[in-house]
Amino acid sequence: MEPLNLPTYFFRIKEDRGKKYIFDEIRRRFVLLTPEEWVRQHMVNFLVREKKFPMQLISVEKGFKQNRNRMRYDLLVYDRKGKPLMIIECKAAGVEINQHVFDQAGRYNHKHKAAYMLITNGMKHYCCFIDLTSKKFSFLQDVPEFDQLNAS
Repeated sequence: MEPLNLPTYFFRIKEDRGKKYIFDEIRRRFVLLTPEEWVRQHMVNFLVREKKFPMQLISVEKGFKQNRNRMRYDLLVYDRKGKPLMIIECKAAGVEINQHVFDQAGRYNHKHKAAYMLITNGMKHYCCFIDLTSKKFSFLQDVPEFDQLNAS
């Protein structure tokens, strides 16, 4: 897998029947190592190790229904009270981050109503605060540490 614009982390990777798998510390199991999973696992490590996000407050790839549509977010971070705090959409490094990706993350967040949204392809990262009342958002210079998000 290619290097990303994130710190380098050590991962447990195994091969089985010609396919590679990476160990997901949150799901506590090996998952198929796709280019998107590579970005997702780097982002989890970045949030936990660099930004001090509690691992137990991060949910990975959970499906949900909205209207009659089945959807699946990449990462959802909860605050210490169990309310959604940040929704994260991960794309493979070669996927362009465009309006379609922002719209997708926005649809996912329509149900969860997290105050923060992070979109990344491992090379570029966009983090924003969403005023849930006015529906306006503002981009942040960097991904804040967990306690800074929780204080907002």
